Amino acid sequence: MRLRDLLLEVDETQFHDNPLFQQLRRVESEYGINLRIHVRRSGGHVIVTNVHVGSLGDILAGILEVAPDVHLSNEQLLLEILKEMSREGFTETETADFWDEMKDISKAKIIR
Repeated sequence: MRLRDLLLEVDETQFHDNPLFQQLRRVESEYGINLRIHVRRSGGHVIVTNVHVGSLGDILAGILEVAPDVHLSNEQLLLEILKEMSREGFTETETADFWDEMKDISKAKIIR
């Protein structure tokens, strides 16, 4: 399953107040064929990796690889991914600047 598929499978009403979810629903998938988004457990925590590379379109095309010991509903899985992609520790200005850069495909490809 790709992140785009997960976004389309969850109950949208549960994420109506999540701006990142709304943004991801509007973005079209791009390349990302080899991108793997890893979800695993470590020390009782869910760890999500590989969601901070490329453009949003690339991330949407990423294939989710969920470890066998991670038992989450689709909504819980998406919430963990959104939390990892969110602005934890960043100011509003830094966050806005980051997403502006990531929405601009030409800039996002330079970042890679």
